[in-house]
Formats: sequence, structure tokens, C-alpha cells
Amino acid sequence: MREFAVPPAVEIPDDHNTTTALWDNAARNPDGLLFAVPAGSGWRDVTNRQFRDEVTAVAKGLAASGVKPGDRVGLMSRTRYEWSVLDYAIWTAGAVTVPIYDSSSAEQIRWILSDSGAVACITELPPHSRLVESVQDTIPTVTHTWEIEGGALDTLKAAGEGFDGDIEERRLSAKASDLATIVYTSGTTGRPKGCELTHLNLVADIANVLPSVSSMFNSSSTTLMFLPLAHVLARIIQVGCVQAEVQVGHISDRTQLVQTLPTFRPTFLVAVPRVFEKVYDGARQKAVDGGKGKIFEKAAQTAIDYSKSLDTGGPGLMLKLKHALFDKLVYVKLRTLMGGRCGSAISGGAPLGERLAHFFRGVGVTIYEGYGLTETSPVVSINLDDALRIGTVGRPTPGTSIRIADDGELLIKGPQIFKGYWNNPQATAESFDAEGWLKSGDIAEIDADGYLKITGRSKEIIVTAGGKNVAPAPLEDVVRAHPLVGQCLVVGDAKPFISALIALDHETLPAWLERHDRPADTPISELTEDPVIRAEIEAVVAEANATVSKAESIKKFRILPAALTEATGEVTPKQSVKRNVVLEKYAAEFEALYSS
Repeated sequence: MREFAVPPAVEIPDDHNTTTALWDNAARNPDGLLFAVPAGSGWRDVTNRQFRDEVTAVAKGLAASGVKPGDRVGLMSRTRYEWSVLDYAIWTAGAVTVPIYDSSSAEQIRWILSDSGAVACITELPPHSRLVESVQDTIPTVTHTWEIEGGALDTLKAAGEGFDGDIEERRLSAKASDLATIVYTSGTTGRPKGCELTHLNLVADIANVLPSVSSMFNSSSTTLMFLPLAHVLARIIQVGCVQAEVQVGHISDRTQLVQTLPTFRPTFLVAVPRVFEKVYDGARQKAVDGGKGKIFEKAAQTAIDYSKSLDTGGPGLMLKLKHALFDKLVYVKLRTLMGGRCGSAISGGAPLGERLAHFFRGVGVTIYEGYGLTETSPVVSINLDDALRIGTVGRPTPGTSIRIADDGELLIKGPQIFKGYWNNPQATAESFDAEGWLKSGDIAEIDADGYLKITGRSKEIIVTAGGKNVAPAPLEDVVRAHPLVGQCLVVGDAKPFISALIALDHETLPAWLERHDRPADTPISELTEDPVIRAEIEAVVAEANATVSKAESIKKFRILPAALTEATGEVTPKQSVKRNVVLEKYAAEFEALYSS
């Protein structure tokens, strides 16, 4: 199939914006629970009315400080309740939010603030503020800065007490077609581009999805937000939760996720595939450490088999009995680890392997994989309760049309498609074809029922010296699933064969070393030729090779002398590898693959 379209489920009025649902819900159900804020060892509830009132007070402060409708305001913070308050306050003041990742460098901050023409910037911590201050003299438009930990919200609320304008008029001044946010792509190559997303883009995108995911998004649901709100996936979930009155808790430090889940007990989660891989690897490793590795492997395979059977007529009696046994021995413990109430999750930002998806469904946590881009606000397609096909990213959301171009590239139309790139008309023009379809840059297939499958990135397709086209992602996904592997980069463009650069996982490595009677703090640089580690990597490379033809197989690999991380600049906040950065930094390792 070359094209598939789904009619819209919801039409967004011209006078609606991202704040409309919050105001409507606060008027209709003022005491409905909307957020939960850490308080001591527990959580403090925030109602619809309380959130709306706090947003209003902060918005008045922004307006009193000179922020005008249409002005851009930078927001640099980790994921926390105040991020949501400030985002909605900026919108209520009629302004435009410009998110900045808390891990951004001074140069990235300078570029985003200067390119967007931001008039103000709100940071979270003193180190963030110092970075902004270090470049502020080169950004004359930024005339105000506030720091969350320095009392930004209280300062703005106090300033707002003297505001003599009409903040409700400000809020209503933003129409559906007006700019809501400029989201700078983290980018695996080149300088970030600012995606212009309107209120219509965000509201139409999530409003058309919510009717089909009401089992997750409803006033009885809770979710724990730990993805960076600067990323468009977390951002659209925030908008959806406010609209559907899902109670949201935030966690700034993702390393505290396991400790936090049992206290908050979410009913669903939203994460990138790497998080689910970590949960699986952690459970598997715990079983191995307790001498129950073989039991876990059998339980995992049973969960996968059980999930697969749901798509082919259901499990037989023996599979049901095995599944029930392992549910008591293994699965319930994993669900308890996730809080005990989490029955579903949403995955996006990168491909989720079929094996992992089947495992979690078999355990009792169905992962609904979707697909999108920053330029699509971001949701294009998603799997649903009544339309779930593991191995695909679901059908297009209502109002969305998808098409496969002659070269295999996925093309998209819909109300969620961005206006363009800020201050970059050339890049905007290059993003659309002659008929106005957005060019995704992804190679894809559409099956007879309209399910979408992403098979690779058009810019990342490797063409070997022999002319063989190879999509690296499927190979990388299999290799990266190994607990010892942090990242995998398949290479071989214009080379005689396919190879891989593999980085070890700096989080799981210490435990592995201890189990093998090695010092846990052994540097990775001393392990690149370790025979035991190489044997494990060789085994998983063989697994990956079994999924492709001989010409597409990984012939050689090298283990890199250091981990690839966001902190060291080789990985984006959504854990995508910056191929150009890695290839430049490890040019010697790359050349060594083909010199011997």
C-alpha cells in the first residue's frame, strides 16, 4: 500500500489554544486532581483550580515584567512541576515557550536564545544560570532572567500583583493558528533548527488521539513524567494529561525512577525504548545475581510466546499454565517494580524491538509504540487497544494522511504538521514536496490494514562499496538490547563490508565486573580487548546477523574505549547517537575496522 488516511475525530475551533482545556476543566471540575508535587516522603495534590490560579499569577508576573504577546521566552530546566507551571504561564501571557535542554552547552544556549530572539530566559539551577550569564552579553534581546531554585515563581507572582492589564484578554489573544512554541531539534547532525509549532498543531495532535486512548488518559489515571519536557514527546503528553485530567507527578533525576515508582504508583508510563531496555536488563540481572537466571530466561520466553499467541488465536492450555506459574514467580515482581498499578505504557522517540514489546505485554504491561517527529508535534501514528500490531508503529492518528514516495520515504499531511523552521525558509521549503507533503526522512512501509512500519532513516542508509543498501537501525537495535551494550553504531558506507562501533554500558558494567571477580571501577579503556566481553558481544552480533542477509551482516566490530553519553556529547537527550560526532571522535577506531 502506498497511501493511507484517517478522517479527523475532532475539529479544533479557531479561538482555542493550549490553555483552553485547563480553563474549561478548572471551571467544570475545580477540585479534580491534576498534578502531584513531592512533599517530604510523599506527594501533595494540586487540583485543576490550584494549577490554573498559579499559572495565572505567574503569567501576570511575566506580563508585568514586559513580556508581550508573541514574545519568546526560554525555559531551561529539568522535568519538574514548575516547568509545567511556567510553560502554561508563558502561554497564558500570550507568549511563546522556547524549551532548552538542561544539558545544553553555553554555545547551544546562545544559539537558541539568539536565533529565537528570546526576550527572557528562566533557568532551574545556579549552573544553568551561570551558563546563560556567560553568553548573555551576546544576546541583547534577553532582558530578563529568573531562576526556579532562586525563587522565580515567587518573584513573578509578586511582580504580577502590580499588573494592571487584563491577563484573561492576553490568554484569549492567542488563536489556534498562532505560534505556541519553538522546539529546537536536538539533532544528530548539524546546528539545531527551531520547529515552529502552533497551538493548533499541539491541540489537534493530542485531541485526535485522546478518544482512542481513554483507557490510559482519564481522570482516574496517573503517570510519572521523567522524560525531559524540552522534548516534544513529553510535551505533548503534558498537554494531553492537562486536557484529560490525568494526575501527573514529575521526577528530575531519572536515576531515582526505580525508587520513585512504588511511591507514586502510576497507571501508565511514557518512555523511550532505552528505558524499557533498562527495566528488562535490570530484572534479568537481578535474577542472575540471585541464582535464578535460568528461571528468568524461561519466564521471559513464556511471556513472549504468550504475547505472540494473543495475535494468533490465543494461548493453549499448557502455555496458559506456564504463564500463570511465572506470573506468580516473576511477572508480579516486575509489575511491583513499576509501581504495581502500571498496566500500559507509551513508547516513542526511537524504535522498540518486537521481542521487548512482546515481553512486556506478556508480563502484563502493554507498550503502545508510536511514531512521530518534532515537526509533527509529534504524533503521526500509534498502536491502540483495538488496533495493536507489534512490530509496527500503528495506524495514522485521526486527521493524518501518510504516503510512501517512490524512493520509499514516508510523507505526511495533517493538522499537526509544523509551520516551518524559524528564520530558515530554505530548510522549510526543502522539508516539503511539490504537493505539500512533509518529507519525514524515514524509509517506511504501509501494510494492507494501514499499519506503518519504519525501516530506516533515508540519510542513514548505508551503501557499501558493492552497492548494497543497508539500514543500520535493525542491526543496532538487536545489539543494543544486550545488557553490556550502551550504544551501537553500524557503519560501512562506501566500504567493502558492514562493521560496528560498540560502546559498553557504563551503568551495567560495574555489576558485570563484580560478578566476574574484577574490580567494579575497571576503566572501559582496559576492556576493549577483554576476551570474555568480546565473546558476549560476538554472540549478540551473531544474533543480529541472523536477522539479515549475508551482505548486510556485521563482519567486524570494535569496542570503544569509553561510553557514549549525553554528558560527553555523543548522544542526544532522547538517546539517539550523533553519528557524525562519534565518527569524528573515533576516526581511528573506524579506520582500524578496514585496515586489517
